[in-house]
Amino acid sequence: MPFYYYMDPTYILIVIGVVLSMLASARVKSTYQKYSRVRSRTGMTGREVAERILRRNGVQGVTVRRVAGNLTDHYDPRSQTVNLSDAVYDSASVAAIGVAAHECGHVLQHETGYVPLTIRGALVPVVNFGSQISWPLILLGFLMTDSLPDWGNILLHLGIIMFSAAVLFQLVTLPVEFNASGRALKILESDGILYGEDIKDTKKVLSAAAMTYVAGTISSVLQFIRILAIVSRKTGRGRDE
Repeated sequence: MPFYYYMDPTYILIVIGVVLSMLASARVKSTYQKYSRVRSRTGMTGREVAERILRRNGVQGVTVRRVAGNLTDHYDPRSQTVNLSDAVYDSASVAAIGVAAHECGHVLQHETGYVPLTIRGALVPVVNFGSQISWPLILLGFLMTDSLPDWGNILLHLGIIMFSAAVLFQLVTLPVEFNASGRALKILESDGILYGEDIKDTKKVLSAAAMTYVAGTISSVLQFIRILAIVSRKTGRGRDE
């Protein structure tokens, strides 16, 4: 490619996205570390809280298990398991309880047929395929625009469509994550699992975690804008020639 592409001003969009993601990641790690040292007044562990929430809400068939790693907590609807990391499973900190309750929030979304979660689940296979094929299509389209402009433009637009699925997935993820945290905080307070300052501290942990999804979404949108700008410029130049 010409040297111009290496000096492409749209790179600033990538830089902004990377910086935002790094800041959000650093914030969630520091916030979690801070409140992982604050023991809840009830003394319940992450596992105990998760099992209690599932039991109180009549959820059957979903088990709570330990997984290796740090902040690797997640709910897997395929195996019907709430997976809690080593730092959460046996911890009685307000941070661990918040994370465990958040994952149970996803369980309750699944049980009630929460629409954004259903949409996100339907997008998973499309996103998995699109993320693998989008950039090869775009790069191949660039290479073909000079010799075979019609085919090049088709590949470029197919690549954009594939990449847009990933952006849509990120956008749909935002309400899913915020809703799960909202459910978690409501249950923790109404069931008396946390109260007073413990609730406020847990909210800070979940808010910091939510910002990582916000940063990821912004990063994806900025990258999408960059792709559109580059493709528009390339196809426009081809028409001018």
